[in-house]
Amino acid sequence: MDSAKPLPRHLPHQRPAWVRGDALYFITLCALPRGVNSLCIPSIADGLWSSVEHYAGLGKWWPALVLLMPDHLHALLSFADGQNCAQLVGNWKRYTARAYGVTWQGDFFEHRLRHDESWREKSAYIERNPVRAGLVSVPEEWPYLWRMGMPG
Repeated sequence: MDSAKPLPRHLPHQRPAWVRGDALYFITLCALPRGVNSLCIPSIADGLWSSVEHYAGLGKWWPALVLLMPDHLHALLSFADGQNCAQLVGNWKRYTARAYGVTWQGDFFEHRLRHDESWREKSAYIERNPVRAGLVSVPEEWPYLWRMGMPG
């Protein structure tokens, strides 16, 4: 008999009450279909980045780093107090789907960086993603990486 627990249908994205409002999250959003370049198209990439900046300007989130891959996005984000992570990301995905024709996977992955995790390590991991995928030789060659500023 298999004693493995079934996987949840949706990931819980609620921030626990004890987590500080300025917590940094590692976010991954996948576009559909997987394996097809639907994000690293200059006009779409520019639109996605503009919408990330717009949300930051509204004070909904603070993106430290955003990287587009052909079929997914990685980001290091902090969310404003009172913002529901799942609702905010869902609203952004709906907007970008309508505005830029991106078809997003239903859910997304988020991981809050703990005290013993370094944003430097996560950002380096994210920046090396195009190198690991064989798209560029060094991270600096990848044009779809944006930084707004890392925590101090």
